[in-house]
Amino acid sequence: MTAQPDPAAATITPYPDGPLVVRGDFAVTTPDGRQIDVRRRTIALCRCGKSAITPFCDGTHKALGFRIDSDPARADSANPAN
Repeated sequence: MTAQPDPAAATITPYPDGPLVVRGDFAVTTPDGRQIDVRRRTIALCRCGKSAITPFCDGTHKALGFRIDSDPARADSANPAN
């Protein structure tokens, strides 16, 4: 039997060559620990580093031609659970 994820927990989905989409119950904080008021249960976080509204995505990655190495073997080796 496979354990089912907690439905109240957040999920993070990396979109190919795009943002990290976060859904569920989560908090976003600054590096010094202050909470950022999000007001949504779904957000997109920037991965290209060029968004004008960081840490959130504003679509700049498309204009930049931002690409992510999507080698599944690399992703598995970065995850100690695998």
